[in-house]
Amino acid sequence: MRNDIMEKHEMMSLEDSGQLRDKIRFFEQELLKNHHIDPNLYVEYNVKRGLRDSAGKGVLTGLTEISDVNGYNLINGRQIPADGRLYYQGINVQDIISGLNGRRFGFEETIYLLIFGKLPDKEELSRFLDMMSDMEELGGRFVRDVVMKGTNANIMNAMQRCVLALYTYDDNPEDISPENVLRQSLELIAKLPEIAVYSYHAYRHFRKDDTLFIRNPQKGLSLAENILLMLRPDGKYTELEAKVLKVNDGEGMAALSYKRLAADKGLKRLKEAFENKEVLKEKVTQVMEKGLVVEVEGTRVFIPASMVSDTYDKDLSKYAGQEIEFVVTEFNPSGRRSRIIGDRKQILLEKKAAMQKELFEKIAVGQTVEGVVKNVTDFGAFIDLGGADGLLHISEMSWGRVENPKKVFKVGDKVKALIKDINGEKIALSLKFPESNPWANAAEKYAVGNVVEGKVARMTDFGAFVELEPGVDALLHVSQISREHVDKPSDVLSVGQVITAKVVDFNEADRKISLSMKALENQEAEEN
Repeated sequence: MRNDIMEKHEMMSLEDSGQLRDKIRFFEQELLKNHHIDPNLYVEYNVKRGLRDSAGKGVLTGLTEISDVNGYNLINGRQIPADGRLYYQGINVQDIISGLNGRRFGFEETIYLLIFGKLPDKEELSRFLDMMSDMEELGGRFVRDVVMKGTNANIMNAMQRCVLALYTYDDNPEDISPENVLRQSLELIAKLPEIAVYSYHAYRHFRKDDTLFIRNPQKGLSLAENILLMLRPDGKYTELEAKVLKVNDGEGMAALSYKRLAADKGLKRLKEAFENKEVLKEKVTQVMEKGLVVEVEGTRVFIPASMVSDTYDKDLSKYAGQEIEFVVTEFNPSGRRSRIIGDRKQILLEKKAAMQKELFEKIAVGQTVEGVVKNVTDFGAFIDLGGADGLLHISEMSWGRVENPKKVFKVGDKVKALIKDINGEKIALSLKFPESNPWANAAEKYAVGNVVEGKVARMTDFGAFVELEPGVDALLHVSQISREHVDKPSDVLSVGQVITAKVVDFNEADRKISLSMKALENQEAEEN
């Protein structure tokens, strides 16, 4: 019966199945019998048909027996705030949970209670489970055209989209008779596990490149068992995993044991790591504005942005899907303000401290070290030496003059530098290697009387500085520019201009050289 219907439509049809109609009619009578509201109660409680009374205030607009929330105790005629209690059909949820301890069909029995106003007996539950089993399977068309297309990382959003799409697969979507609405409601409940699991698998396949596997539910299994069957790659589970566990946490929550067991395992692992200060390594499953989320055996750990790195990290997206090391610094898994906090920064700082200690034990002034440019500023570059940063000041970047460090270095460049000074944890670096010192043979090259060429590097009112080679500048005084009177060097010279002059003074101790163009003019005049 069911297969024939599924070939035509994913939603069951009362018209096409007399057997289904008989089952629905039975439960329709249960529904109507247990959900009758005495009309006199509308008068007693002053229930209005509109949303406002004559004064414009909100009014009571309906009555329900399905659920109730009690947030206070009535003591001596006064309402005293208390821990909230949730009731289903007049039964405390905590009592329902306790009564379902260890039973396979807790979810189905609770659904029966919410819909039909009472807990089912053995026969009623059997008939209910049989009907739900007939309704649970999704058709191939729906899985292909709806679930697999337009996958979404937000599973709730994907489920909402699928639920809305079921409307178009329903032969009789507009019929609001109790019989048809009950059929629609029960069928939706029966199909939700498949919609949720298939949406998850579709997301993992199309967004995470995982292997796609789709497994149909098996008739006769509870919803919990079918969820485990369809969710797991191998389809294996134990009966114990699908039973409802007793939960008494004050929140009125019951969970499937498979989820609870996984959570307990993850919490146990995290507790051990927290107490032992163990370093964990897990993949980042979610990048948020304020931090990262990792999972340890199914249990979430939040790493705040301030604890992700030992330096400011504006963009956390680079960590998506990456395995990172962290320690658990806060473990408070219970209560409404449950927090399990991880810290990666601490590990990085500890590693850096160990590397720093090792580095300072083996380096000394005068040694040559290799590093990577970490940051470039207007005044220099910071070089990562593997444990500590060394500063390569702009004045130490060359024997010559460097105007802008950012034009010389970029982040990631490999640099071989000389350790000029070590002061505590501060390391000063230099690229002025002794063997390349231009002043080493300057006395010979720039002896008094030698004629040299150089480039005008900069000018002042009293003269021009001429670069003879990188690291060697000489002064051409304004009085030595020409035999004729010159008010300012800029009147006859320009920056970048190559000039020829005679060395008229050389002071090696102070590294000062004086030039004269006038002396050359005088020499030429004498020769002529």
